Amino acid sequence: MAWTKKVLRVNLTEGTCKTEDLRMDWAKTYLGQRGLATKYFVEEVDAKVDPLSIDNKLMFATGPLTGTMASTGGRYSVITKGPLTGAIACSNSGGYWGAELKNAGWDMVILEGKAAKPVYLFIENEKATLLDASDLWGKSVWETEPAIKTKHQDPLIRVTSIGRAGENQVLYAAIVNDLHRAAGRSGVGAVMGSKNLKAIAVRGTKGVGNIANPKEFMKVTFEKKKILAENAVTGQGLPTYGTQVLMNVINEMGAMPTNNHREVQFDGAKDISGEKMHEKRPTDGKANLVTNQACFGCTIACGRISKIDETHYTVENKPQYWGASGGLEYEAAWALGSSNGVNDLEALTYVNFLCNEHGIDPISFGATVSAVMELYEMGVLTEQQIGVKAPFGSSEALTKLAEWTCNGEGFGKEVGQGSKRLCTKYGHPELSMSVKGQEFPAYDSRGIQGMGLTYATSNRGACHLRSYTVASEVLGIPVKTDPLTTDGKPGLVKAFQDATAIFDSAGICVFTSFAWTLADVQPQVAAACGEEFDMPNLETMGERIWNLERQFNLAAGFTKADDDLPARLKKDAAKVGPAKGLVNGIDKMLPEYYELRGWDSEGRPTKATLERLGL
Repeated sequence: MAWTKKVLRVNLTEGTCKTEDLRMDWAKTYLGQRGLATKYFVEEVDAKVDPLSIDNKLMFATGPLTGTMASTGGRYSVITKGPLTGAIACSNSGGYWGAELKNAGWDMVILEGKAAKPVYLFIENEKATLLDASDLWGKSVWETEPAIKTKHQDPLIRVTSIGRAGENQVLYAAIVNDLHRAAGRSGVGAVMGSKNLKAIAVRGTKGVGNIANPKEFMKVTFEKKKILAENAVTGQGLPTYGTQVLMNVINEMGAMPTNNHREVQFDGAKDISGEKMHEKRPTDGKANLVTNQACFGCTIACGRISKIDETHYTVENKPQYWGASGGLEYEAAWALGSSNGVNDLEALTYVNFLCNEHGIDPISFGATVSAVMELYEMGVLTEQQIGVKAPFGSSEALTKLAEWTCNGEGFGKEVGQGSKRLCTKYGHPELSMSVKGQEFPAYDSRGIQGMGLTYATSNRGACHLRSYTVASEVLGIPVKTDPLTTDGKPGLVKAFQDATAIFDSAGICVFTSFAWTLADVQPQVAAACGEEFDMPNLETMGERIWNLERQFNLAAGFTKADDDLPARLKKDAAKVGPAKGLVNGIDKMLPEYYELRGWDSEGRPTKATLERLGL
């Protein structure tokens, strides 16, 4: 059956850890991880709850393929109500922690209440204990993880924790495991901090069993790994350059958001690209990139391990940053670099290290800095207010704001609230490049039209990982579509959204979808979970998960008005590149999308749709 069939419920207020049987009727309807935990969450939490109140809950969930021999089966998700958005939050992470939780015998950990003082949860197979974390509070992720391993005298313990950003309620604080893998978006780390929970440490030696058909599972996972190895993206591009393989590609397309989406191309893109990370520096003769790295069970290995030039101004007197650690991926390189007009690769790597060390989302942080820089250039914000001159292109402003935000100092406290709140406070809400309060990722939707609809309708706020139409519109996967037209994009977006819900809920990485379709995932799920998980079942399940999330957001107060893009993307045409003269056609795409979804004209699922999906 692939599930452990066990849930750990931790009441932080009472200090109790209790075992529950997994609701198998829900597992067979929502699969696992994202879908299953969302079902638990919406059943237990009022949609109107204050995300940072004691009544919000935090759920760490694995999928049925997590911890198995399925390629990339190392994923876990954190589900809560996001403080950045007020919407349903599901943040996904790789590394090794998720597989360790599954190996300890748990499908999910549900955290409720609030501890009276800082604690961490220690899970050792079936035994779970809340321990004092007073000595860890105020420490970074990089300090917390080794401290816990030393305390328990076990280097094989896997740790997921928050840094100072989560403690300080930075609204896009992340939860970081294995030092540089993160459940990064929507502020899940701030919720963890609000509960006085510093970390969850896990040691699992039970293994993962309960596979429905082990012989068939071994056969089909071997076949699907071969597809990944032979694919140009998952077998060559991602292992060599990581997601940074996209930097020059997207820039040449004229879809590189630059200077807070005022421009669609960045002249300095080549200086912060995946190719540049391979080049030897003139200063020390070494490359920024040290090696690539894989998460648990991954045959792609897109992770980057980088080392900063020790003579660079950011670290010349900070030897703690001279070692090799998690390097730039495309989204971070864009958000910290292109979005702010900064082309200093070493400065970006330093800020990325800070994001990992203290636990913040580099996308929301970088995009918020972009808004600060635009407000500065407009004269709305001054050097005296910010603490540094902050024009576009200033690596000094970027690095200073990163340090202040991570440590909760000075103007960093303002940056830590995200661009929507910051821009509204200073009288220019239109300068926040966000949807539902969450900042855009690295694709300008004037040059890639489908991504505009993806952002506008994403249940967790602007997000590329809910419907990565870039695969089709740019890379031709699984079919090539024209990025400059709105034709056919509502159907494309819906198909990607429903399929991605299954990838996420199964416990595998969405990057496999560069080579796999749902038809490749289905036989793996069926072999692991049972023959009833056929294609029609999984297709309906993906749609059911999407509508369940939508229902929560509607109950939380979101409306059709929240399925929209900033005026800049709808009124200010791209000035250069293939998309020159184009704006995003969201207003044309949205009604068709609603119709395809079986929603009414206000974006509400109809009674017939809810009945068909069992909602």
